[in-house]
Amino acid sequence: MPGPTLNYVTCPDASGGHRMAYWQWGDPLAGHVIVCVHGLSRQGRDFDVLAQALLARAGQPLRIVCPDVVGRGRSDWLKDPRGYEIATYAADMLAMLAGLHRQAAVRALDWLGTSMGGLIGMAVCGTPGLPLPAPVRRLVLNDVGPAIQWQALQRIGTYLGNTGHFETVEQAAGAMWAISTSFGPHTAAQWLALSQAMVRALPEGGFTLHYDPAIAVPFRTMSEQAAAQGQAALWQLYDNIHAQVLVTRGAASDLLARETALAMTQRGPRARLVEFEGVGHAPTFVADNQIEAVASFLLRQDDEKPDSGAS
Repeated sequence: MPGPTLNYVTCPDASGGHRMAYWQWGDPLAGHVIVCVHGLSRQGRDFDVLAQALLARAGQPLRIVCPDVVGRGRSDWLKDPRGYEIATYAADMLAMLAGLHRQAAVRALDWLGTSMGGLIGMAVCGTPGLPLPAPVRRLVLNDVGPAIQWQALQRIGTYLGNTGHFETVEQAAGAMWAISTSFGPHTAAQWLALSQAMVRALPEGGFTLHYDPAIAVPFRTMSEQAAAQGQAALWQLYDNIHAQVLVTRGAASDLLARETALAMTQRGPRARLVEFEGVGHAPTFVADNQIEAVASFLLRQDDEKPDSGAS
């Protein structure tokens, strides 16, 4: 199967603008668009395996778009690190969607967001009046919800921004695995594939992680009190969502508590919940059972009856 094409969209900001990269799979003229957005320090190539699986299963043309959120991967770094926040990311997604719609009309729009990508998805889906080319039809929130466990944020803060220096890609992959074992079982080949796009070569030789260390600046200014206060706004966004919602959760997740996930099945869009044993934060959609859960949700025909409730 052909690989993705690398594209760019110019996005406004207070410092004169920046470019956001995105990877596009499938038919660039397809009216059905699935946007897949990665986690805090990751990038759009995280979804290679899932994108290929969705294209292989789809019975009609499909366009899968996987952005490198600004500050990550092939996207620009912001001049002002205070811009590394959900409001900026959501605005960038609107610019990208507008460009995709100009390229070819978007008739059906779905969204999958892992962790930070899910928070961006809640902002896009739950904010009234945004200029979307089409309403989001189906939303996958991968191991994230309106309430996030403070202990998990503290854990992430211990390594975020430490991009390191590595002699080889394999050495970098090993270092990333040391802080990512909660992603669940992966073969060495699967982890190396997930890691290759996560590093960039340095002019002086060697490699470093492929994101701006300054994404940690606003993250580190957040207090437990501020995080708790933000939950009310996030729940409001969630309750505003009209899309069909699937919540995927690592059964051992330290970021999305099971109580929060269950609450998401009972209010607002009343999500369906699927949990994966042996996985923490966050499922990577490389394992077959994870791919099946997402594919059956996103590719289900509108006249097929969806499953409901928690499982």
